[in-house]
Amino acid sequence: MSERPRRPGPSVRTRVEEHTDDGVKRREDRLVTEEPLEIRLAWPGSPARRVWVTMRTPGHDFELAAGWLRHESLVGDEHISGVAYCTDVDLEPEQEFNVVTVTLAAPPLHDPGHRHETQSTGSSACGVCGKDSVSAALAVTPAARWGGALPEPSVVRRLPEVLRTQQQVFDRTGGLHAAGLFAADGTALVVREDVGRHNAVDKVTGARLLAGSSPAEACLVVSGRAGFELVQKAIATGVGALAAVGAPTSLSVDLAREAGLTLYGFTSEGRTVRYSG
Repeated sequence: MSERPRRPGPSVRTRVEEHTDDGVKRREDRLVTEEPLEIRLAWPGSPARRVWVTMRTPGHDFELAAGWLRHESLVGDEHISGVAYCTDVDLEPEQEFNVVTVTLAAPPLHDPGHRHETQSTGSSACGVCGKDSVSAALAVTPAARWGGALPEPSVVRRLPEVLRTQQQVFDRTGGLHAAGLFAADGTALVVREDVGRHNAVDKVTGARLLAGSSPAEACLVVSGRAGFELVQKAIATGVGALAAVGAPTSLSVDLAREAGLTLYGFTSEGRTVRYSG
């Protein structure tokens, strides 16, 4: 009887040689896992179809799929009726946990074939690869703007360190991005890690959706730069503020200002720079 394939973990062991002035040291190291995830979408009257493939760190795959669909404006907050790993007989055993099917209670909010062709793929570096054009990539349906309190700049400066303390896989590998959703007082609500910064944001939003909560909250914090794809996701879910450890881009600032999103960059304990809001 064949063994059931193991679900891939967020990190793997490897042997390395470490070269320093003191010589060569052979030791074990850990690498962050990077594998493809295929997202399929099904609804009453329509068989499951592939809508996206992305490279990700295994873990919280259902959340990633749900969050990605929400950020792409394919589903609303209460649209998803089920998420499961695919068990198609044509899948190789090692791929069993790399295909997720999301089932909707009703048809998606727009035709997924319009912008999400069956061959579209994304890398772990970019959340908008495969889009028909830049204008299509920017065609996000914004959620209602956050109407609650926003964190004060003094609170914003503390958030990256709070995020960092909850990055357990980063502690073992040093190779992951993180995203976290925070209340206005700085309370961490959801923190997720992934090799792709956009995937980490998808997981955060998906965690809220699958828990029956709104993904809109006071502040989203990301461990890297504030590229336009992250601003796009924040706008799509109605987040009030986005704080990044790194720099924003010109397009991300333009989008944030147009949407009324408060955007911070270069955020650390010592300072943060507000670009909009």
